Amino acid sequence: MKLDILAIGVHPDDVELGCSGTLINEIKLGKKVGIVDLTQGELGTRGTIETRYEEAANAAMLMGVQVRENLKMRDGFFKNDEEHQLKLIAAIRKYQPSIIVGNVLHDRHPDHGRAGHLIADCCFLAGLAKIETKDENGNAQQRWRPTYVLHYIQDWYHEPDLLIDISDVFEQRMKAIEAYTTQ
Repeated sequence: MKLDILAIGVHPDDVELGCSGTLINEIKLGKKVGIVDLTQGELGTRGTIETRYEEAANAAMLMGVQVRENLKMRDGFFKNDEEHQLKLIAAIRKYQPSIIVGNVLHDRHPDHGRAGHLIADCCFLAGLAKIETKDENGNAQQRWRPTYVLHYIQDWYHEPDLLIDISDVFEQRMKAIEAYTTQ
């Protein structure tokens, strides 16, 4: 499935907190949008893996995204190494997005910054033909590099390069965030 925009977050709820208003805006304009969560958020103080999946599915429905996938990397312990890069590269090649929006490069939560760097690196590496990945059926994937890679702000303030008016979809955005009832 080719997507216009792929939003990537290290934890289920990162995308909702960081860029759901922008995604909803783009969906309303007819764009195909998907979400990839890197981890299951299993180290979160509240909730369980099962409740996080349920909450993530509800939030995705409220936003209107076409697909949501979880790569099941280990919360708190994933690395920006070959093993994890290959998983994310395969997802990028699977969805072939023109735009990727992911975690910011530096943040209070160490997973956010580490994920931001992983995402940025994989967006480049996914375009290299000599890196081989396979789809779910074992077929070789073609290289793919998004046109734009953007990072959303979460905890620490960073001077934004791009501002998007989400006032028309603010209530819908808040409903998506509120889908995470355990959080």
